[in-house]
Amino acid sequence: MMKMKKLLFPLLIIFTLCYNSTLAQSTAKIEPYKSGETLVYEGKFNKAVFRGIPFADFNFTVQEAPNSSRYLVKSEAKSKGSLTKLLGYDFYQNLQSTVDNQKLHVLKTVKRDEQGNRVRDSEAVFDYANRKVTFVETDPNDTARPPYRVASPIETGTQDLISAVYSIRGFPLEVGKTFDILVSDSGLIYKIPIRVTAREQQKSILGKVWCFRVEPEVFGEKRLIEQKGSMIIWITDDARRLPVRAQINAAIGRIEVKLKEIKFVKESPPPKS
Repeated sequence: MMKMKKLLFPLLIIFTLCYNSTLAQSTAKIEPYKSGETLVYEGKFNKAVFRGIPFADFNFTVQEAPNSSRYLVKSEAKSKGSLTKLLGYDFYQNLQSTVDNQKLHVLKTVKRDEQGNRVRDSEAVFDYANRKVTFVETDPNDTARPPYRVASPIETGTQDLISAVYSIRGFPLEVGKTFDILVSDSGLIYKIPIRVTAREQQKSILGKVWCFRVEPEVFGEKRLIEQKGSMIIWITDDARRLPVRAQINAAIGRIEVKLKEIKFVKESPPPKS
């Protein structure tokens, strides 16, 4: 199960991660960050006897930070069902990404990661003036343990695992195109090629919709996940650019993630004078 624990969080967060770095190049009027939007996904595991068994829920909510020029993207991943209990693999992860609403790159990432009895809190701060990201991780159950620190050089347009998903939604998607996105995870920087390989119909909660088939190259040597595997994301070919499905193939088996609910909370109107 250690392989699954190492693999699962980056993959399932990356799935929702289709948003920014080349957004400024897009000629389409795509707005990847929609204040009040919440996307809810369900993950299912497929291998041997464990076929089509739900094991996790994932939620992503976008808000505008009050009195500032920033978006707050809150995400939550948590295990569920008998499979996680059978395999002894309960987890919970909560992330909050602060994103500049003009340049659309990440400014700060705050994370709580719980895997069984293991708990870690971390914060990554992105300093574009000095072109550096500083990552600090602590163990709240062991305050005597020194914090783990990493600093890496960054470029304008850098994303974290959440804002990266929203990046792709803003890309000028077209079959045959390839984009590169810079993603910071735990203080390290990865260049991830994103290939648009096909336009296909997919069944979804929206009905049968045309989607772009997008393949982020996150597996392989010196990549985000250093093992064999592949990932496919289907994003609607319309102004919504909704990731409706993802498929992850790895040594642990196949993981299917599907959009199961869309919520949109409108902002309250200002009080009448």
